[in-house]
Amino acid sequence: MSESKPSLLQTFRSFSPTFWIVNFLQIMERGAWFGIFSLLGLYLVASTDEGGLGLSHIEKGNILANVTAIQFFLPLFFGVIADRIGYKLSLIIAFIIIGTGYYLMGTVSTYWAVYLAFLFAAIGGSFFKPVASGIIARSSDEKTNTMGFGLFYMMANIGGFFGPALSSYLRTTMGWRIIFLQATIVILINLLVVLFFYKEKKIRREYNIPILIEIKGSFKNIIEALKDKRLSILLVFMIGYWLVYNQLFYTLPNFIEDWVDSTPQSNWINQNLPFLGTTLTENGQIKAEWYGNIDCVMIIFFQVTISYIVMKMKQVNALIRGTAIATVGVVLTFFFNNVWFTIIGTVIFAIGEMVTGPTISAFIAQITPKGKEALYQGTSFLPVAAANYLTGFVTGNLYEKWSDKYSLLQIEISKRNITVPEGLSKRQYFEYAQEKLQMTHSQLIDFLWNNYQPNKLWFVVVAMGAFTAISVFIYNKYMFRDNTESAK
Repeated sequence: MSESKPSLLQTFRSFSPTFWIVNFLQIMERGAWFGIFSLLGLYLVASTDEGGLGLSHIEKGNILANVTAIQFFLPLFFGVIADRIGYKLSLIIAFIIIGTGYYLMGTVSTYWAVYLAFLFAAIGGSFFKPVASGIIARSSDEKTNTMGFGLFYMMANIGGFFGPALSSYLRTTMGWRIIFLQATIVILINLLVVLFFYKEKKIRREYNIPILIEIKGSFKNIIEALKDKRLSILLVFMIGYWLVYNQLFYTLPNFIEDWVDSTPQSNWINQNLPFLGTTLTENGQIKAEWYGNIDCVMIIFFQVTISYIVMKMKQVNALIRGTAIATVGVVLTFFFNNVWFTIIGTVIFAIGEMVTGPTISAFIAQITPKGKEALYQGTSFLPVAAANYLTGFVTGNLYEKWSDKYSLLQIEISKRNITVPEGLSKRQYFEYAQEKLQMTHSQLIDFLWNNYQPNKLWFVVVAMGAFTAISVFIYNKYMFRDNTESAK
């Protein structure tokens, strides 16, 4: 006789107060992170006389990609430390580091200072990730862990929506640097919640191995897992998917800011929904960071439905289809400079993400030897870290060479042998070029778009997505052939 599954209400009631506390911490931590990250690429390259840092896209790419790659790599080892010192102390340390890093980011203005402050905050985030997942695992059982992690994932997207929404409003009304103070305050709230409300069960810990030896052992275990060619080959192929994924958040905001004209839509919002004008629009355009929020909204409302549909598919088919759908979505956002294609493309991408994201873990589970589930799942961070690092080249070097309107304008000015005064900000440079070329701003943008084709980044996106989809298809045939031969 099969054991009956608990109802939805029974499942919710089975979760302890600690479970709900860590979900609150997740909303706040993700809200603080995305409240900064959704705007950081814009802030770093924005003109200095508009409150930005005026950095190049290469410098922007280095900051975003390198630091985020480190944040996804370190949890593989920080979990060992957290298990040793306890989750409550780990959370306190994590939030102190994160909050300090965010605060420092708002006080500095040079490339290396921002880089190091952001890196400091990311290290704290690396400490939080394994602890939060560990608490969810401890607070659920075999019957409730699917729902528990599903809720946890949803909380991340709720924070990922409200964080940028708040920072978008604040940066318009109070300037760019307020977003770092906002994130610091949010993390401070988390710290207070942990200090006064988080209760940790006392677990007797007996460790005879020094912690450094244990961390070294963790590294050896990862290497041992990667010797499984089915795992290591799959992880390499998944780098392509995460590269496609990253373009929506690393590169697209700058592309929208440079090339997408949303004047009619912005005017409509300000005329018909004036109470949303400051939040959604600026300088006659819909703010670039709001397009990424479409992805979060889609996940919040449709992830359960999409997951139910995906349950009826073979995992490999879901992985291939999800990657293809996500790639099509991102391509549409870069191929056209029309705001409706940007929105439609983001919606399509979100569907692909909802299909692919959860399926990756399930597909890894399919090839995991019994007893090594946690180790194999932990390695799924590796392609994410690698893709974040490689994204720096696309959103930095390639974007600056192919798609940055400021760089393309410099090429055009040089071709025409026009002398430009020294020391101009990016905004002043554009205004000077408009005057010399006798064009309005929109005419100049159209001229650069038609003559330099800054949308050619879509070739790179297609290549990355096709690599992943085709490779996974071939890999799947090889894997099952390998299984068949092993069974003989």
